[in-house]
Amino acid sequence: MNEFTVRQAAALLGISDDTVRRWGETGRITVMRGENGRQTVAGADLVAVLAETSPPVALADEFPLAGSSSRNRFVGLVTAITTDTVMAQVDVQAGPFRAVSLLSREAVDDLGLEVGMLVVATAKATNVGIELPVARP
Repeated sequence: MNEFTVRQAAALLGISDDTVRRWGETGRITVMRGENGRQTVAGADLVAVLAETSPPVALADEFPLAGSSSRNRFVGLVTAITTDTVMAQVDVQAGPFRAVSLLSREAVDDLGLEVGMLVVATAKATNVGIELPVARP
């Protein structure tokens, strides 16, 4: 998920829908029209705004998840990916929290992770994994 509705962008930034629209009008972020005519914001554009702010954690009901045994979940955007031939580091900004996951490059490639993509960082014991949220119809 690399493109978000105004409502979803607002939840990720911890601001109101109207603020997202105003920021679109003033050029702080780019608000586009999706194929269905709804206003959308690219995840990569949100990453820049997240670097300036410290928003609350996104609303769990806005981004429903598949089941998992991990109880510590952080909904956020991928802000950086560093890879080599075998391993990768994925940085996620989840509200005021930065989660860093070290995983195989193969996992990053299989998930199709990109900067600006919505993910869920899960933590259980000392391991942090990355999940994709369930797509909404």
